[in-house]
Amino acid sequence: MLFYEPLFLFLFGPAVYLIYLFFGEVRLRRALILFAASVIFYAWSEPVFIFLVFASVALDLYAAQRIAASSEQKPRKLWLALGVVANLAILVYYKYTGFLALNLDAILKALTLPGINIPQIALPIGVSFIVFEKITYLVDVYRGVTAPARAPLLYGLYVFFFPKLLAGPIIKYHDIARQFDEMPHADVDDFVIGFSRFMLGVVKKLLFADTLASGADLIFSRDVGSLGFTQAWAGVLFFTFQIYFDFSGYSDMAIGLARMFGFRLLENFNMPYVATSITDFWRRWHISLTSWIREYLYFPLGGNRRGEARTYLNLWICFFASGVWHGAAWTYIAWGAYNGVFLVLDRLFLVKSLQRLPDWCANIVTMIVVIVGWTFFRAASLQQAGALLALMANPWAQASAPLAIPQEYVVMALIAAAICVAQRLSLYVKDFDWGSAAQRYAMASNSALSLLFLAALAKGLADPFKPFIYFRF
Repeated sequence: MLFYEPLFLFLFGPAVYLIYLFFGEVRLRRALILFAASVIFYAWSEPVFIFLVFASVALDLYAAQRIAASSEQKPRKLWLALGVVANLAILVYYKYTGFLALNLDAILKALTLPGINIPQIALPIGVSFIVFEKITYLVDVYRGVTAPARAPLLYGLYVFFFPKLLAGPIIKYHDIARQFDEMPHADVDDFVIGFSRFMLGVVKKLLFADTLASGADLIFSRDVGSLGFTQAWAGVLFFTFQIYFDFSGYSDMAIGLARMFGFRLLENFNMPYVATSITDFWRRWHISLTSWIREYLYFPLGGNRRGEARTYLNLWICFFASGVWHGAAWTYIAWGAYNGVFLVLDRLFLVKSLQRLPDWCANIVTMIVVIVGWTFFRAASLQQAGALLALMANPWAQASAPLAIPQEYVVMALIAAAICVAQRLSLYVKDFDWGSAAQRYAMASNSALSLLFLAALAKGLADPFKPFIYFRF
């Protein structure tokens, strides 16, 4: 079930919201309504996997109680390890078994040994997000940051809360535990602000991301040998804007829906394409994942407390792991390793070098690095990524076959670029804030947003379905 499907927009969403408002006078009843709705929402897409999630939720609850009840360090560590390993086992089995088997099969055949059967295991939607959030609960309890969930219902609601369930933001347990304890009752302001944010997300996804996706698919589906310099750059730029509007659009929908029910989720994007270094980019892009990596991987590895060499290694390991988390393919691994290298270079000298340049120039340099990275991320193989990058580096490369790119793809890419340029220019206006500007001109901004929302819905009903990019993760 997708947020912008008619089933959600005209039946599920309104029904759940009205029940929550009119029958949720009591805090416990509000929690039950949201939990039941969230389970139905997820079971609609994953009717089998949901039972495994229930079992792992029960294990989390028991392990957390044992961690909190024990006064000795050794059993606390054992219960934490059991909970974390059990959760990671789910992720590894569903996400990486096929990839590992495929590579083992290739190695065996290269050694002229019999190959193995490649298991076909369907990847459940949102499994990476679910597993990471469940790990935060166990680690938070172990660290004493938070107490075990006051009731199984509240922890179950944390895991299944449907606005953020399928593709984040990744919500750390200690950031939202109090809200689930209090179960806020939504008011009119929550509805207005939340629904406006939801509409913005739908516009980003259906009008921008899906149109740009068609342009990227057109290029990346072609034989690279038939492309030239212009087509290669066009395809990668289409994807560069597609992934931003696609993922930030989902985050807007999730944050907006949660706000409509009275909950505040943390932001996941902060104009990432205005970044002036790769470090700055990762402070702005998928903020919840970057924050998770810092708290639950970088710090446990030692952070920057064990000397410069170890700091650089920890940074690289963290973003290599980010690449592995994104997908079971060598292209994602290369993308993670690539970002890790530039984060290390930032610490060594690159940030200081970029600071000597005008901000707009540092932004251009950073975006070139980001775009090269997105080439790995989108490519079907390392070979395709390498061939595309070779074309992008050769202005004299000519296409061997004509390729007509529909005008609407180019127009949408230009509008997307103009939005990013406007975001950069806004940084030079003292005390300017896009949210405050929208409130100041509420009538005009809400009217424009409503019209774009209706246009997005019309497009969504007319065009073939395009899943969110991060549903694969």
